[in-house]
Amino acid sequence: MEKHPLSPFFPDKAEYLFLGSFPPQKHRWSMEFFYPNFQNDMWRIFGLIFFSDKNYFVNIEEKTFKKDKIIAFLTKRKIAMYDTAKTVIRLKDNASDKDLEVIEQVDMGKIIQELSCLRNIVATGQKALETIIKQFAEKNIEILSPAIGSYTSFIFENRELRLYGMPSSSRAYPLALEKKAEIYKSAFGLFV
Repeated sequence: MEKHPLSPFFPDKAEYLFLGSFPPQKHRWSMEFFYPNFQNDMWRIFGLIFFSDKNYFVNIEEKTFKKDKIIAFLTKRKIAMYDTAKTVIRLKDNASDKDLEVIEQVDMGKIIQELSCLRNIVATGQKALETIIKQFAEKNIEILSPAIGSYTSFIFENRELRLYGMPSSSRAYPLALEKKAEIYKSAFGLFV
């Protein structure tokens, strides 16, 4: 059983919350932050969307990401980062979401209360999306699953929120980096 190794990244007045499922095993990390696997394209997607440069947040020579630059960017853009699972069991020795058994979920209600300016929750993959929807269903809040690249609105404690369903940033997800970036960008036209 594994407990989540990172604290949530909740910058002041965060309006967006990106939620993956759970980090890969530590030996796959290139930095101590979210989406740490150098093979994961999240930071390349952000680079393409905001700077038209897939390597904007990438240190190619050292095969890592520019964590300080990422944190400064996320803070400025009011983007929070966390995952949907606090504790998991890996059914196989890999980073695949399909091989994760979620033992303990994060408390979405508590997170929404803590992030008082939050308006947009972005699920970065199917497992994260399913985990979020299931947790709200347990609170008798039904959320329709959004199509990939779109969102569904819902009300939680008198706040209207949007839940976005995005393609996984993992290279195992069969979609080209540029196409993933287009989907993220089209869903966040107001964001850029």
